[in-house]
Amino acid sequence: MANAPAAEQAAPKGGGGKKLIIILAAVLVLVLAGGAAALMLLKKPADEDEDGEVAQTHAPKPKAKPKNTQPPTFVPLDPFTVNLADKDVDRFAQVGVTLEVDDPQFAEQLKAYMPAVRSNVLMVLSHKTAVELLTREGKEKLARDIMREAVRPMGIELDDEDEDLPADDAAPRKKKKKRRAAVESPITQVLFSNFIVQ
Repeated sequence: MANAPAAEQAAPKGGGGKKLIIILAAVLVLVLAGGAAALMLLKKPADEDEDGEVAQTHAPKPKAKPKNTQPPTFVPLDPFTVNLADKDVDRFAQVGVTLEVDDPQFAEQLKAYMPAVRSNVLMVLSHKTAVELLTREGKEKLARDIMREAVRPMGIELDDEDEDLPADDAAPRKKKKKRRAAVESPITQVLFSNFIVQ
């Protein structure tokens, strides 16, 4: 009988070890499931738009490639001082302009035409009023006009973007010009180094 109590004592210890393993396994499964659920809730899908809807396509978006691997070339023009086209009072503007081009060879070609380029820019500036030049939109339009007129001496004709804007119903409509193939300007940007209107 001495062996019987020892066998009874050994049996409960073996059952407790199995229960401990089962409990630890269950806790481990719960922790892993909870971690996976938290990760899914915190992670926003990459293709989800602003409304929270998932986009239909899963293709990666292409990265923007730089147009040219070389740094741009800057062609500074001597400062311009012009009388403005204001009728009621004498106003003038002093404007410093720098042209940004992608191709250094075009920059050298542009320098060869510099007297004609300066003349065209002066003509554009002298037809502006102080009111036009004091607004941001006026400066942006001036930059577009300078870009168009700076390449004209080299035989490059750019379309006037302002002609494409819709006209008011009260204004008489002009006949539409035939569309030409769009010409890309070799001047990528017109930069102002100083801008004084008095």
